[in-house]
Amino acid sequence: MTTTTAAHRNSLDLGIIGNSVIAALIDRQARIVWHCAPRLDGDPVFCDLLSPKIEGEGIFAVELRGLQQTSQHYVENTAVLVTVLTDANGASIRITDFCPRFKQYDRTYRPAMLIRRIEPVSGTPVVRVRIRPLFDYGMTQPSRTLGSNHIRFTAPGAALRLTTDAPIAFVDAESEFALTHPMTLVLGPDESFTASLTHMAREFQERTIEYWIEWVRYLSVPFEWQEAVIRAAITLKLCAYEETGAILAALTTSIPEAADTPRNWDYRFCWMRDAYFVVQALNRLGATKTMEDFLRYITTTVALHPDIELQPVYGLDPAASLEELTMPGLAGYRGMGPVRKGNAAFSQRQNDTYGSIVLAVAQMFFDKRLPRRGDIALFEQLEGLGEKAAALALTDDAGLWEFRGRARVHTHSAAMCWAACRRLARIAGLLGLEARAGYWRDHAERIRKAILEHAWNPKLNSFVESFDGEDLDASLLLLQEIGFLAADDPRFLGTVDAIGKHLKRGSHLMRYIAPDDFGLPHNAFSICTFWYVDALAATGRRDEARQMFEGLLASRNHLGLLSEDIDTATGELWGNFPQTYSMVGLIVCAMRLSKSWEEAFWRGS
Repeated sequence: MTTTTAAHRNSLDLGIIGNSVIAALIDRQARIVWHCAPRLDGDPVFCDLLSPKIEGEGIFAVELRGLQQTSQHYVENTAVLVTVLTDANGASIRITDFCPRFKQYDRTYRPAMLIRRIEPVSGTPVVRVRIRPLFDYGMTQPSRTLGSNHIRFTAPGAALRLTTDAPIAFVDAESEFALTHPMTLVLGPDESFTASLTHMAREFQERTIEYWIEWVRYLSVPFEWQEAVIRAAITLKLCAYEETGAILAALTTSIPEAADTPRNWDYRFCWMRDAYFVVQALNRLGATKTMEDFLRYITTTVALHPDIELQPVYGLDPAASLEELTMPGLAGYRGMGPVRKGNAAFSQRQNDTYGSIVLAVAQMFFDKRLPRRGDIALFEQLEGLGEKAAALALTDDAGLWEFRGRARVHTHSAAMCWAACRRLARIAGLLGLEARAGYWRDHAERIRKAILEHAWNPKLNSFVESFDGEDLDASLLLLQEIGFLAADDPRFLGTVDAIGKHLKRGSHLMRYIAPDDFGLPHNAFSICTFWYVDALAATGRRDEARQMFEGLLASRNHLGLLSEDIDTATGELWGNFPQTYSMVGLIVCAMRLSKSWEEAFWRGS
């Protein structure tokens, strides 16, 4: 549990609740500052995080008069968030926030519903409820219709209903009242309740807690850093849209990578590049159902686009348009606009996409736990991706950092195309297709020779980010991870040394330091630091790796969550939040660095 005074405010000191259909971000004072409806990429009806231009709107708050202190924690091993607010006289209230998720009728019940339970803890607290949704990305204030126990918020094509056993007149007028007994607020679709709200909320809370505890119970966690890994795993689950299996890069849009930079994008979509890393993390955790859902999303996406170059990013529905638009109703995070809906990166060529997908889907051929295994038909489908990888490996692209103003032959992209061919050769061998295995080995060897010739810079004693270039970038650390080089290869050791020398900033790593489309980058990229930690561990520098990893853990917010970027001078979090990539990196590094259960528990070392 963390405690703070009411005056403290770090904008990304946020907790996440959700149920794999919807989610919400809640600040230390129990204000819901971000919530998209009716699903994870929907209209942000609570958008205070991005400064709506209609002042005072876009928020769902339960305010305590004379607030002096707050504390916040999750119910252990769950996505149920508890905030305690205390006033100057010692009167306090407890706010429990969650989205229902539990097993019912042999399936998972996960309605698009937020539940807030408010209870007096001590004294006679005086509270006020403010619920002020906006529609159309902050442009439209809804009409309000008052019922006996509910308020309807409506606009053309949109409706929400708040149902409550709190005094509806006080809630509607935003008047203060003494909280003398527990009360419940339920926000969701415009549907009426036919059962007792109090009993339903209590039952839903108990069953949701039971669900998460049971889910966590079957995770394969390391001996060390268990709480951090469990929180990261739950966060990954909350960023997964279970209807299609997509996993979002983050729950937010347009939180900039650093102060006053135009580097602010919509991350509420599914990047194919993340596929390999997410599958890798979920596999290590043993979260096979979420992994299966994600693999289903990937295979669906590939099946929908068999004859065209794949996009690097798709929507939660892989057929949806991701046209990038600027939303004028929101001023932006701390007023740092613009706010974007959609992401123009979908139109870029990023050649590493093919390798990412092949590496992820290959799990279906080798993992005997999965009920649906890879077969000849799926292999032939993957061969289509392999042909594109083989053809595009040595051609210009935007790279994994999605440069919008330049194209080069990026080393990481070429290496991922090599990995696609190499993995296809292994799958073909598993299926007894020796001719196809030889075909893909030949392609892999051709690409490998080109990378070794053009991406190695002897003056730097390091690989470089693009062919015949001189710049470094953190993605080169993945050459060992994907099997392109052995960890003890002198060329990889030299690359790790060079990256540490040039890109390391304290306990963090820049993704690159050369100017790009928007000038010089300012903040460290969290996933890159995790890659560096993993590379240090793989090359035998475990003590150094553990020290950096502990520094990263200390950079998380008060609830154990990370965004995309970290200010290396202040430690402040920047970028979209919570960042799936960052939480994946945490899981993978903890698994790599932890003492084994046998070593730590049985041997008592």
